[in-house]
Amino acid sequence: MRELVVVGSISLDGVMQAPGTPDEDGSGGFEHGGWLPPLWDDDLAAYLGETMGKPFDLVLGRRTYDILAAYWPSAPAEAGAGPLNEATKYVASRSAAPDLPWQHSQLLGGDVAEAVAALKRDDGPELQVHGSGDLIRTLWGAGLIDRFRLVIAPIVLGRGKRLFDAGSPAGALRLVSSRTTGKGVTMATYEPAGPVASGSFAG
Repeated sequence: MRELVVVGSISLDGVMQAPGTPDEDGSGGFEHGGWLPPLWDDDLAAYLGETMGKPFDLVLGRRTYDILAAYWPSAPAEAGAGPLNEATKYVASRSAAPDLPWQHSQLLGGDVAEAVAALKRDDGPELQVHGSGDLIRTLWGAGLIDRFRLVIAPIVLGRGKRLFDAGSPAGALRLVSSRTTGKGVTMATYEPAGPVASGSFAG
């Protein structure tokens, strides 16, 4: 049984859009692309090295796939291209026959939640979801996510695509581990913890 892990970077107000470069994703008029590199340091590099320093495959939405496929196949090895290029990429797409030029890419056919559930039942390395907000929300609603590994940046972006938006299924998370870099970035791991508890504080 494979675990499905969301690996993502978000601002304090939950925005996950275009953390890497200014031109990564300007859809919706987003003007703050490239907000994570100014917060980069050795602590953050080590954390991401731990996350991607073991075998993994990728589960990606089509838009995220296109963004990554435009950069990583020709990126230098020292930038961390090797693990991403060698991973099998499972791509969710509304197109029946999308162009998937990145090596080791496969289309997730049919119902995406059922397809990912089948992947989890296979033998193989950890399945990681990078970016792919719409896909994350679908997989969260289907109860398929085993863990979130989040880089939480001490900034407020005000607008942009969020990890969870209005209408996302409710659910509780349990903090498994966390640490903070010298630049104030929190690196936190969460696991699903069932439904949201309700009640009142004792007066």
